[in-house]
Amino acid sequence: MTDHVIERLGHKGDGITGDGLRAALTLPGEVVSGAPENGRITDPRIVAPSPDRVRAPCAHFRSCGGCALQHASDDFVARWKAQVVETALAAQGIVAPFRPIHTSPPRTRRRATLAGRRTKKGALVGFHARRSDTIVPITECHVLHPDLLTLVPVLEEVTRLGASRNAVLGFALTRSDAGVDCAVTGGKPLDEALRLALPRFVPHFARLTWGDETVFTANPPAQRFGPAQVIPPPGAFLQATPDGEAALVAAVQEAVGEARHVADLFAGCGTFTLPLAQTAAVHAVEGAADLTEALDHATRHATGLKPITLETRDLFRRPLLPDELTRFDAVLLDPPRAGAEAQVAQIAEAGVPRIAYASCNPVTFARDAKALCEAGYRIDWVQVVDQFRWSPHVELAAQISRAHISAA
Repeated sequence: MTDHVIERLGHKGDGITGDGLRAALTLPGEVVSGAPENGRITDPRIVAPSPDRVRAPCAHFRSCGGCALQHASDDFVARWKAQVVETALAAQGIVAPFRPIHTSPPRTRRRATLAGRRTKKGALVGFHARRSDTIVPITECHVLHPDLLTLVPVLEEVTRLGASRNAVLGFALTRSDAGVDCAVTGGKPLDEALRLALPRFVPHFARLTWGDETVFTANPPAQRFGPAQVIPPPGAFLQATPDGEAALVAAVQEAVGEARHVADLFAGCGTFTLPLAQTAAVHAVEGAADLTEALDHATRHATGLKPITLETRDLFRRPLLPDELTRFDAVLLDPPRAGAEAQVAQIAEAGVPRIAYASCNPVTFARDAKALCEAGYRIDWVQVVDQFRWSPHVELAAQISRAHISAA
């Protein structure tokens, strides 16, 4: 056994020594003991703990792969997540003003994907263990909303009914005011016997989808965005917590300011479109037709909104061009992890005055921000939002403008 000093955390939350060894569940400054194997310290033992080390609140933490940072204080996690964004920007030569991080409370995650597997005695439902296909059954969770956690026994029953012997089911769960929306993947073919059996779960789910087919909709699982209600497609992306969504929406609304015409690019099913349309005409562009259709349905049934126009368009292959962008006072970018490199180049050429950028990947955000800064823009402020408590995942919103606008 050899002692090692942890110098920093990697992007997955593992501690990293000066010579590049990784050690799970460790913190910078700690001295750990363990045998190196394949670039990792196996079963690290803490010799000298960090003052930021705390007792993990969840009994499953050491085995469950759902959380990576419950052993760190809230203050440490907040500092580290802000530092992740600062480091990504610094790598592109950018320094920006940062606002205090906004962290969602425990037990507020409204969406998550659990795994289910049949066993000889029944079924297991939970999260995968770290770096493993093993499923860790959960009896408590400090991240999920209680409405999702209480469904575990029901999901075990679904697993016994609908999983083949060696298959792993995926349960994409989304909480709504009407109940939980459940989209199942990896199950048996939806034959007549299964069609007859699944409706027994109507009391437990607002909607149940099996593969590509909706088995039943007991209550439309609508989400409220601004003044409108949207029924997302099964398994659709939504912000992870209502609290985090509210923080991002507020940041985006501030970033676009008093703009009267806004382009919402990578609009999804309207998380930002509908709140923005309370004060501005919005052109929403999204690549997935089912998301656009959900937003269109909500728009047609909403009242009190400025005009909303919709376009289904792959912005990676066909970004909006400068002559299409010049009619907008502001652009909102909310791309997936790949960022918006092609679209940013067109925005920079068009010279749109204001940009609100919501990002789930600090590295691609920093890359896109560099392109904008080189075109005469500047970052007025960055707001880090932590919806994925105790995970290494980082989200942010930023205001970017061609001529500096006070962030007061």
